[in-house]
Amino acid sequence: MTTPQIPFQRNAVEPVQCIKAGWELVKGQYWLFFGMCLVGWLIGSAVPMGILLGPMMCGLYLTFFKRRRGEPIEFGTLFKGFDYFGPSVVATLLHVLPIMAIVIPGYFLFYVSLIVSVAAQGQEPNPAAPLLVFVIFALFLLAIFLLIIIISIGFTFAYPLIVDRKMQGFDAVKLSFRAAMANFWRVLGMVLLTSLLSFAGLLICFVGVYLVFPITYAAIATAYEQVFGLHDPSEVVSNLPPPPPTFN
Repeated sequence: MTTPQIPFQRNAVEPVQCIKAGWELVKGQYWLFFGMCLVGWLIGSAVPMGILLGPMMCGLYLTFFKRRRGEPIEFGTLFKGFDYFGPSVVATLLHVLPIMAIVIPGYFLFYVSLIVSVAAQGQEPNPAAPLLVFVIFALFLLAIFLLIIIISIGFTFAYPLIVDRKMQGFDAVKLSFRAAMANFWRVLGMVLLTSLLSFAGLLICFVGVYLVFPITYAAIATAYEQVFGLHDPSEVVSNLPPPPPTFN
């Protein structure tokens, strides 16, 4: 079955507008959204590999989109994310596994290199050798950090696409990467702004980090709408093949 082509806008994300619109989206029911974000993170962190994180994220974005359409929401909407369990788990694993495949061998090579450099010094230790290993590892960490940022930006729209367009996990990830890379610097700007908000929250006895969660996810939902637009639920897309031609 051919995946339907879903158009998206390039350079459409407005970082400041996303933050403002995100706040407008949640402020009327802020504590409801806060509770949903907190419970979603607690449940999502309860199982390794983020197996439950995907459904929780889908539940959150489903709530944001219902709110945006003016539909009633309740706390239980969060758990409707389990309706998208399969696609969301696929998307989560596609996000987590590549990062683990890079980070874990990197740490292993660092400790092996450090042990070998110390053991090879013999009776006359050379402090430059371990220092060189640390410098190389610091550069490696910087490269990994930048790579993780790029990968995470690529996944920005994966869960919203699963919820709003009913896409399968792999297809949602592919389209998310295409759209996010077409808006890369603008999405990065939004991420930096939400990170500044989180840092400001961190200064408020750490608890403030959690207070920013609803605005952060609402901003992503707004960015999704700027890039893809919200799908009309009344528009039914059939997965059936076209009917055979008729001959007179």
